[in-house]
Amino acid sequence: MLYDIRHATTYHYAAAAPTARCVLRLTPLDRRGQRRLRSHVEMRPAPRSMSREVDFFGNAYAVALFDTPHRELVVEATSRVEVSRPARAPAAPAAWESVAAAAAASLSLGPDSPVHYIYPSPLVALHPQVTAYARESLAPGRDVAAGALELARRIRADFAYRPEATDVTTPLAEAFAARRGVCQDFAHIMIAGLRGLGAPARYVSGYIRTIPPEGKPRLEGADATHAWVDVWCGPETGWAGFDPTNAMEAGNDHIELAIGRDFSDVSPIYGVVLGSGEQDLDVEVDVIPVAP
Repeated sequence: MLYDIRHATTYHYAAAAPTARCVLRLTPLDRRGQRRLRSHVEMRPAPRSMSREVDFFGNAYAVALFDTPHRELVVEATSRVEVSRPARAPAAPAAWESVAAAAAASLSLGPDSPVHYIYPSPLVALHPQVTAYARESLAPGRDVAAGALELARRIRADFAYRPEATDVTTPLAEAFAARRGVCQDFAHIMIAGLRGLGAPARYVSGYIRTIPPEGKPRLEGADATHAWVDVWCGPETGWAGFDPTNAMEAGNDHIELAIGRDFSDVSPIYGVVLGSGEQDLDVEVDVIPVAP
């Protein structure tokens, strides 16, 4: 699948902000199963300077500095991405206990190593209740991929998608107790449950193509950023994606933006603004399939 992606973010400030520093992770990943053909970020006002780097996990990011007073900041990222993600190849069942043991014994410290994703991280603490919830899908000897898919399906069935119920600061334990939230919450809950058992799991941010109801036009800006989970299924299979919001494996409708331990590693935009008063945020995302 070939996609054109537009991700527009607008900040409205109650008072003029004289300076700001923003970190942008808005460049889709370029790796196996996904090819980035082009990507561009436009900002208004224009930054005084912008540097580009790649972080430890392989995510491209930019640091923008602003010194022009502004009441509004517009960040618009456009990309074209080709996604040809092969279905997970059939493999001999891998008991999750053996996968957890292999991860703990790994000597690699590279960005794809499972050892980075078996411990608590800034936004994913381990909770006995969440671990117990995950254990229901991972009985002794259960294949790790089959258990992860069942866990994703259970989260979809047991939790209500309610955008107004949580925000980016809501603790994982609170969303779990309320049984409601958004894709970020569901991904964090799934990651915490798997890590509580010792199974490596990491956070993936990106986009998912949405299809309008039959006979209805596609609305501009109606798509959204999305989040799902990569689970390490052992050295033979490697990483596989599971989407607890939609109870499915990640496929060619999923476009990867960044990977990390949790949302704090992959936030599309974050930074510091010098100013006073409140701010409003508007986000529009378009994921448009392109004819070959």
